[in-house]
Amino acid sequence: MENDVLPFSHRTLILKIRNLYSGQMSILNGKRTLITGGAGFIGSHLVDILMKNNCNVRVLDNLSSGRIENIERWKGKENFKFIYGDVLNAEIVEKTVKDCEVIFHLAANPEVRLSSTNPEIHFNQNVMATYTLLEAIRKTGSVEILVFTSSSTVYGDAEEMPTPEEASTKPISVYGACKLACEALIHSYAKTYGFKAAILRLANIIGSRSRHGVIHDFIMKLKRNPRKLEILGDGTQSKSYLHVEDCINAILLCTEKISGVEVYNVGSEDRINVMSIAKIVVEEMGLKNVEFEISGGVDGGRGWIGDVKYMHLDISKLKALGWRPKLNSEEAVRRAARELIREIL
Repeated sequence: MENDVLPFSHRTLILKIRNLYSGQMSILNGKRTLITGGAGFIGSHLVDILMKNNCNVRVLDNLSSGRIENIERWKGKENFKFIYGDVLNAEIVEKTVKDCEVIFHLAANPEVRLSSTNPEIHFNQNVMATYTLLEAIRKTGSVEILVFTSSSTVYGDAEEMPTPEEASTKPISVYGACKLACEALIHSYAKTYGFKAAILRLANIIGSRSRHGVIHDFIMKLKRNPRKLEILGDGTQSKSYLHVEDCINAILLCTEKISGVEVYNVGSEDRINVMSIAKIVVEEMGLKNVEFEISGGVDGGRGWIGDVKYMHLDISKLKALGWRPKLNSEEAVRRAARELIREIL
C-alpha cells in the first residue's frame, strides 16, 4: 500500500530492486553452489550476486589471475567458503565438488594472445582443468547443473554475422580450440552421466575488476605515457562488448532455464571498433592531443596471431528466454572505462 502513494518512477525503482534476480535465483535456493575461478573478474561479480541472495557459495581459485580482494567482503560468512587450489589438482577438486549441486565453471587463463607463444597454458588450464572437474562430477554424482563460460573465439572468422549458435566452429587460436574441446567434453559427460549443462559463448566481457583486454591495456599505456597510445592492429577490428552486469544476468537466467544441454551466445546487439574504444578511453581519462600510433598488426590488420578481427554474435536464442543487454557496446565500453579508471588511477 505504501508504494501507491509514491511517484511512479520511485515505485518502479523499488519494484525493480525487490525483484532483481528473484526469478533467476529460485533454482539456486538451498543449493550448494561452486564457482571455479570465483575470485576472478566475472566470477567475483557472480559471487557478489549469489551471496547477496543468501545462496550457499564455494569458490575454488588458485589466484593466478583472480584476486582475493575481489571476494574479501564475504570471508567469514557462514554460507561462504573459499578454497585455495588449482582445478588441475584432482584431489582438491573432488573434495570441493563433493555435495555440490550447481557448478559455475569459470576458471581459465583469459589471455587469448598466449595461444601463439605458449599453447600449453591454454591446453592445461582449459581442457585438462575441465576434464579434471568433469571427472570429479562423475565420481561424486551430486551435481545437477554445470554452467560453463566458453568463448566467441570458437567460431573463428565467422562466415555469417551476426553469428548464430549453429554456425560452423573453426577457431583460429589455440585458446578458441581449447574452449571448443571443453564444450565437447561437457556435452559428452552431461549426456553420459545425467546432469544438465549450459555452455555460454561469451563476447568480450568488460567492467570493473577486469585486468586484461583492450580497455585495461589502453588505460595502462596512457598511464605510462599520456601523450601517445599504441593501438595493436589497424584499428578497424570490430567486436561486440558486453558489460559484466549484463553477463551475470545472462548466466543466471540460463541456469534457471536450462533443460538438457544447451549452447547460448552471450553478447550485445552491435559492435564497436578498436579506434573508437581508444577515443572513448582517452576522453574518459580527460586527456588531450593524444597521438594514436597504429601498429598495423598482422595478417590483414589483426592485433596478434589468432586475433578474430570481426565478431558479432546472434543473441536471439538467449533473448527468447527473456534476456536482453541493458547497454550497447559503446555504452558498455564507456561505463567499463570509467570503472577501470577509478580502480587503476
